[in-house]
Amino acid sequence: MAYIDLPEFEEMIPEIQDKARPIMEKTGSLGEIFKLLALDKKVYFATDNMVQGYLLDETLLSYDVKEAIALLISKENSCKMCVDVHKNIAKMLGLSEDKIEEILQGIESMSVDDKDKALLHFCVRASQKDNYKMTKEDIDKLKALGWSDNEILEAVAIVGYFNYINTLSNVFGLGA
Repeated sequence: MAYIDLPEFEEMIPEIQDKARPIMEKTGSLGEIFKLLALDKKVYFATDNMVQGYLLDETLLSYDVKEAIALLISKENSCKMCVDVHKNIAKMLGLSEDKIEEILQGIESMSVDDKDKALLHFCVRASQKDNYKMTKEDIDKLKALGWSDNEILEAVAIVGYFNYINTLSNVFGLGA
């Protein structure tokens, strides 16, 4: 139960209702994070643009890598609601139950190559408060493994998104 009152569908502005309607038709309900974001039109649409652009659209990074980042950062930030939501999204994007559980066991438990593990470790490190201590050498190590500047930027943008959405969820007690 959220720590503040969240709007129901009928209380949302028409532009947000238009986005909510297909979700409600498909799932039967709206999650608390959707309702929280619906409190403010600018916050809602800025967040929706990030979700569409980083996570749902095809990008340089595979859905497997993007969802691994989502799950790892949400777990790192102790955002149970986000972990649960992204377990379901990962399934919808084709990840198996076993693969999802493997991710949640930690990077070293994952059956991915060293290149992917290095990026995922980098992302977890980038999510932490002292990420200002990261250096050019950290990025150069990823580039030496074959990651492009654009792929690294995208990965860090996804990390930033999850730090943002995990903070909203945790501060407002969503899924608690």
